[in-house]
Amino acid sequence: MRSAELSATTACCPPFERLRWDEKEVRWRDKPFVVDEVGCVLHVPVDMARTIRRLRARVQAVNAQVSGQPIVLSAEKSAWRAHVFLEAGRDVPGATMARLSGTFLTKVFEGPYRDAGVWMRRMRDHVAARGRALERLYLGYALCPSCARAYGASYVVLFAKVRD
Repeated sequence: MRSAELSATTACCPPFERLRWDEKEVRWRDKPFVVDEVGCVLHVPVDMARTIRRLRARVQAVNAQVSGQPIVLSAEKSAWRAHVFLEAGRDVPGATMARLSGTFLTKVFEGPYRDAGVWMRRMRDHVAARGRALERLYLGYALCPSCARAYGASYVVLFAKVRD
């Protein structure tokens, strides 16, 4: 991340650009992500910050970071486990990698993470209203917890992978 993009308030995440992500359709072809798992308590991820720091360190150690703010996604495996995906510029040796491809509808939500179930239901409705078939939902974290507190807002971008 270039220092000009960093928040003067937090020296971490740049301000969230809601219009960039709200109600968009994006297409990815083999977009590389480093993947790890995080524990959850009844669907709420715990220790996400440490997991993301660990993934970022692995990516930076081999100079595989993307320019700008990387995309951070999570996808539930169960009420107790979730996958965490950190966008990378290329494969990271020794890391578990995933390549995401397809069409994704996006929608921005604001509020505490405990509202994620409501957001997922609203996203399913959003996808259906557009006549699309949902394959998988990913939650995208726009700001780290410290920056969310500093900015006074917590944003999550839901990425709905849809059938083409």
